[in-house]
Amino acid sequence: MTDTAGRRFTVQGTNNAFVCRNCGAEVLPLTNGSVRNHCPACLHSLHVDVLPGDRASTCHGLLVPVGAEQSGKKGWILVHQCQKCGFTGRNRAALDDARQPDDWDALIALTTRR
Repeated sequence: MTDTAGRRFTVQGTNNAFVCRNCGAEVLPLTNGSVRNHCPACLHSLHVDVLPGDRASTCHGLLVPVGAEQSGKKGWILVHQCQKCGFTGRNRAALDDARQPDDWDALIALTTRR
């Protein structure tokens, strides 16, 4: 995998359950071996990673979903912006998770924001 700057990385860390800081939903770990990094209900996240899954960021600001993009190779990509530091990042949507897929309507609503 590569990050937004084109650097190669390996997904690290643990795939833990968590409670969404934005909406309070209980979020289950992904079932596909990847690391869950956003709430499937409201699509918000926390700025806790430097590289996906490493939990090495000290910011811990709320990452607000500000857009969604369709990528031929990766599928749907969520665009998040940190309310605390302004960081903008991209994360793959988890629409195919068996237990708790991302909310399709919430994702589509992001594509109409301008």
